[in-house]
Amino acid sequence: MEKFRNKYKSGSTRLSGYDYHRQGIYFITVVAKNREHYFGEIKEGEFYPNELGIVVKREWLKTPEIRPEMNINLDEFCVMPNHFHGLVEIGENIYNHNSQEGNQFGPQLNNLPSIIRGFKSAVTIFARNNNILFDWQNRYHDHIVRNDSDLERIRSYILNNPAKWDEDDLF
Repeated sequence: MEKFRNKYKSGSTRLSGYDYHRQGIYFITVVAKNREHYFGEIKEGEFYPNELGIVVKREWLKTPEIRPEMNINLDEFCVMPNHFHGLVEIGENIYNHNSQEGNQFGPQLNNLPSIIRGFKSAVTIFARNNNILFDWQNRYHDHIVRNDSDLERIRSYILNNPAKWDEDDLF
């Protein structure tokens, strides 16, 4: 673990040297703090969202509308009791057309981290404004989709996630 200003700080989980403005499809997983079941429940392989689970879905679906300049397309996604999986495609746009190779130090704007930060923030603001006890884990997991078979495997995983809840690492 690294130190920043005399405090321990976890290193980045992002792929070192990769430009997250880049055009591509990304598989993301965002987890609720302490894996608490804030979003609903699974019964007989089906997910039943509560109010916050409905908000998670709504805020994710708003992503392309909020960031039209990024040319975003949403693919398969699912809300689970304590986490969210989604496939998001960043299409060709002015930000990735002019981007440099590698991560840049400074504000992360118009890239995958900014998409996830905005999504998490919108859900958190709704929860706080409605006195719902809730928080996210500090980080999220991402995977850069490499080819069509990778994409199909991930789509299948997302679609079957509720039915396999008992086997899930986040259960």
